[in-house]
Amino acid sequence: MENCLIPFITATILSFVMTPIARKIAYRVKAIDIPKDARRVHKKPIPLLGGLAIYISTIITILIFLPLDKTTFSIIIGGSIIVISGIIDDTKDLSPKMKLLFQILAAVVLVIGGIKIDFITNPFKGGLLYLKGFSIPLTIFWIVGITNTVNLIDGLDGLAAGVSLIASMSLFFVASRFMYEPIMIMSLVLAGSCLGFLPFNFNPAKIFMGDTGALFLGFMLSIISIEGVMKSVATIAIVVPIIILGLPIFDTTFAIFRRLLNGRPIMEADKGHLHHKLLQRGLSQRQTVLILYAISAVFGFSAVLIAKANSKQAVIIAGIVIVLTILLARRLGLVEKRKNEEREEE
Repeated sequence: MENCLIPFITATILSFVMTPIARKIAYRVKAIDIPKDARRVHKKPIPLLGGLAIYISTIITILIFLPLDKTTFSIIIGGSIIVISGIIDDTKDLSPKMKLLFQILAAVVLVIGGIKIDFITNPFKGGLLYLKGFSIPLTIFWIVGITNTVNLIDGLDGLAAGVSLIASMSLFFVASRFMYEPIMIMSLVLAGSCLGFLPFNFNPAKIFMGDTGALFLGFMLSIISIEGVMKSVATIAIVVPIIILGLPIFDTTFAIFRRLLNGRPIMEADKGHLHHKLLQRGLSQRQTVLILYAISAVFGFSAVLIAKANSKQAVIIAGIVIVLTILLARRLGLVEKRKNEEREEE
């Protein structure tokens, strides 16, 4: 545990120092988020590219504290591909198809580096189900999916950074159960990078992470979840990362069903996300973000309990969490059919 503290502090300091520099770069290259539609919560232009600070602090700390093997290099190369796509999108806009192409390319780099979901566990009967030919497609699907879920919740000051911080810490505690030291370090490095960025990003934000940061955070969380949880032989291994990343995963899932129900394109943005619903109930940005932090922490704590529980207990806890999440979603109207709803641009 003590070996992980120094990387965490290093990443935090680097991120804190790099964020003002990233802010200056954003102004210089005119990477500014100017609110142009009703979906935007902020009312004045805010510089983007804060994700550069998160990326640089994460990569430098990984280079210092983790062995420079094939897997580490694939993470660095894949993460750099994601960040390049984010920078292009934050400065010039990138089409959804091109974003997807970059993400698939980054995922393929990880697979070449040995990062794959080789098997899944059966929580009811026990044993392992080896995926064989389905391993690579499922890995790419997981990486691309998680990469985008974090980006989709990046709608309020400090939300994506805080949720990613909590998810990273949760993954750290799960990885520590199996004593996966490289993953423990990587989890805390990512958490530290988020923590150093948050003072500049919490409401009122001085800088946004942009797609550069949100996509990178999702990408890194997908890696840690594969290497730190799914490669364990824990009976409920496949469920743990889904619960840890419950807030972005469930919010994205409900958004997909909501748009299908209303006959709208899946990729079309709307104001039906959880944070929008809480704002509509009269909560301030800070109150909303703190509530979502708490929800994310509950997911993380539940996942840690699941990782420590036996098979039957794990299934019960996971079932309760999922049922409560669906009930909350219905109560808040996250999945509902609306009439005469105006389409809103992203």
